[in-house]
Amino acid sequence: MTKFAHLAGAAAIALLAGTVHAQTSEDATKGYLAVIKDKNPVLHAVIATNPHALADARALDAERKAGKVRSPLHGAPILLKDNIESADDTATTAGSLALKDNVTNRDAPIVKRLTDAGLVILGKANLSEWANIRSSKSISGWSAIGGTVRNPYVLDRSACGSSSGSGAAVAAGLAPLAIGTETDGSITCPAAINGLVGLKPTVGLVSRTHIVPISHSQDTAGPMTTTVLDAAKVLTVIAGSDPADPATKDADARKTDYAAGLSKDALKGVKLAVARFYTGYSPKTDAVFEAALKDLKAQGAILVDVKDFDEGPIGKAEGVVLYTELKADMAAYLASTDPKKVKSRTLADLIAFNKATPKELQWFGQESFEKAEKTKGLTDPDYLKALADSKRLAGPEGIDKILKNTGAVAIVAPTTGPAWTIDPLNGDNYGGSATTLPAVAGYPHLTVPMGDVTGLPVGLSFIGPAWSEKLLLNLGYAYEQATHHRKPPTFLKTIAP
Repeated sequence: MTKFAHLAGAAAIALLAGTVHAQTSEDATKGYLAVIKDKNPVLHAVIATNPHALADARALDAERKAGKVRSPLHGAPILLKDNIESADDTATTAGSLALKDNVTNRDAPIVKRLTDAGLVILGKANLSEWANIRSSKSISGWSAIGGTVRNPYVLDRSACGSSSGSGAAVAAGLAPLAIGTETDGSITCPAAINGLVGLKPTVGLVSRTHIVPISHSQDTAGPMTTTVLDAAKVLTVIAGSDPADPATKDADARKTDYAAGLSKDALKGVKLAVARFYTGYSPKTDAVFEAALKDLKAQGAILVDVKDFDEGPIGKAEGVVLYTELKADMAAYLASTDPKKVKSRTLADLIAFNKATPKELQWFGQESFEKAEKTKGLTDPDYLKALADSKRLAGPEGIDKILKNTGAVAIVAPTTGPAWTIDPLNGDNYGGSATTLPAVAGYPHLTVPMGDVTGLPVGLSFIGPAWSEKLLLNLGYAYEQATHHRKPPTFLKTIAP
């Protein structure tokens, strides 16, 4: 546990799960920086550390000593995925050499909320380059700047992506907390595979300003932690409206203390829809899922099976949306950067940069970038139809319909299977997951550790309607407290015979 002792009789700060024992924020920050220095050469989970972290921690300790405590997370260190801007002299690279000098000297609103609440920005976590949108044959967790993130449970296994560094770092004790981002699976998959709690919020609850984008319809940032309580505390800090991000116009009305009222009894009498259509791709994961369902029943949950749902049309429409929005949203982001530091100003420029930079294309190509470049813009009728179809099929005719037909308050499913072997020649050996419905609908998705397959963690997903974060956190908390399935990583080199 990461423990902050209290100065001058200040009210007790909550414990944060991790590996470093410390009496002050400065001690904790020093400790995590030392762990990063020790373990990161193997894990490649962190791209850069914040040169001002220790000074920031000392200032926060002085505030605490003077009786000022900004939030329950005052003094707690946190890592940011390296597509999130921070005004601390670190570059925001999205893992690409095209952005290696992208020092913007501006805080993303989510970062300003974190620092205003007294958190210490430790640095930037590695990620799947461009948040895994460059190629369908990519290696999750690889970036030209950061190398390949290793899974701390078994080092030759994937940490999933795109928030791979955030997941591996928290799991391995390089930080007690991290922020990831998700378009479809990029928080929940690495959280599950690294034995963590991960929350993808409702799109529009958290600002996306000054975050390198893929899709304004699906992108969101969210917490990756070792406990549901910590995830709830981080969400409480980062939620809220942003005038520069119209999707957040209703966020202040939804903002609350997500950690308040978490109950071990939250599953009693609650009806849950069991997404059987998200099983079958990993028999060993299915066995762990069946055990999780028994645990839910033991806590008083009422389970209703849902055997069939066709995601095919959703996936096809999602591709049109993501590629079209990538081209437009990336151009808008690049236009906001300093042209002296970032020469690429459009997606076409990035494609040309990659072709001229051998390291970028050494393992896989950029066919997804090239598909996106051929799209016709945000007024294209094909895009508008795909956007409307995907939202309808995943939301009103997907999650909402399942909940209405079953009378359930949330859907449960295995998040994804265990981590696959890193394969730079063939790319990811990705099985199945429960990520697409909530990602496309823009609805919240929580994953909580539910056990392991031969020492590799797997997660249990709780999926709900829009703005149901408090409900999902409460359900996840009750399940977590009843089972305590999370185990520390083993750092095995391999489990191959």
